[in-house]
Amino acid sequence: MEKGYTDAVNLLSSQGKFYIELGLERIAAVLELLGNPQDKMKYFHVAGTNGKGSVCAILASVLKEAGMKTGLYTSPHIFKYTERIKINGKDISDDDFGKYVFDISDLADIHNIHLTEFEILTAVMFKYFADNNVDVVVLETGLGGRFDATNVIKSNLCAIITHIDLDHTERLGNTKDKIAFEKAGIIKPGCPVVTCEGYEAIKDKADESNSLFVMVAPFEDTSELALKGTYQQENLSLAIAAIKLVYPKLPQETILKGLHNVKHPCRFEYIENKNILIDAAHNPNGALALRESLDMYFPNRERRFIFGCLKTKNYEKMMDILFSEGDEIYLNHFDYPGSADFGTLKAACKYPVKQFKSLGEIDLNDGKLTIICGSFYMLKSVLAGITV
Repeated sequence: MEKGYTDAVNLLSSQGKFYIELGLERIAAVLELLGNPQDKMKYFHVAGTNGKGSVCAILASVLKEAGMKTGLYTSPHIFKYTERIKINGKDISDDDFGKYVFDISDLADIHNIHLTEFEILTAVMFKYFADNNVDVVVLETGLGGRFDATNVIKSNLCAIITHIDLDHTERLGNTKDKIAFEKAGIIKPGCPVVTCEGYEAIKDKADESNSLFVMVAPFEDTSELALKGTYQQENLSLAIAAIKLVYPKLPQETILKGLHNVKHPCRFEYIENKNILIDAAHNPNGALALRESLDMYFPNRERRFIFGCLKTKNYEKMMDILFSEGDEIYLNHFDYPGSADFGTLKAACKYPVKQFKSLGEIDLNDGKLTIICGSFYMLKSVLAGITV
């Protein structure tokens, strides 16, 4: 019997694949067997701690508007794996996803190449985009940069490094400078890099690679951008700078149309008829950006939080940033490996809390703004039955 999407998901989420092992040897080996599809395309390559997804969404929308067949690769997904691989805004089909996953997994097994979940997905993306003759790919790193599977590409139109903060410190280093060094690994010889922050590691890598180093002031006007949140000013500034650097003759009206049409679900996304705001803030810097945006856009609204977090994150600091006296707080132990349990979160929170069970048990019509945040991985289960 032919294997499909559900079988592919079971494979990807199995113990044999669902782990992280940084390095380029395995992905390079399987891509070699596939004829190196990654060498047939052009890339905007994006790394950073926060803002990568928004920058990628903006880039892809503008490039599509400019008439280019645009591939977009992002992670993680919120509802379905197919969200990660898009051409001109359309997800890869379930059938294609299942076929490519098993084709690549079987090929790797035959040659005794032990791929992780992310490596399989990255190989699927490169092959799918190449098979569909994509003009340009907007490529988001999964973790870090230097040894991330996406960094198997030899060159890019532009590397973009977004805001850097302390996250994944167990793998990337325990200082911002060390993390910046890992992110700078996506800079390629003779290919420009755009950033908002002047880390020496990024400047040094650009010098070493004979790459143009462009540092951008985050002053772009976000009034035309479909995405909301105070932090989008920096993301927009990076995306616009990269586009104008690579395509200086692109008409301003094309750029504006692209900005109007950007879609990036669950990033400061307000569902007005439910009075719910969804934000995938999953580290202290993301929590601070969310808090600042809430204070700007909803300054006088009573707040209800539904918060869950992975055990590896600094959830105590995140809760301290987000919550205030008088907020209604629900803590969520969601079904995902490494989710912090209710007792752990409660012990780290200085305010009274309740245990979250479902949105159906909460009166969403009481005038309070309900904010769902803390982890990408809990959004699907929390939002079950809610249209976003």
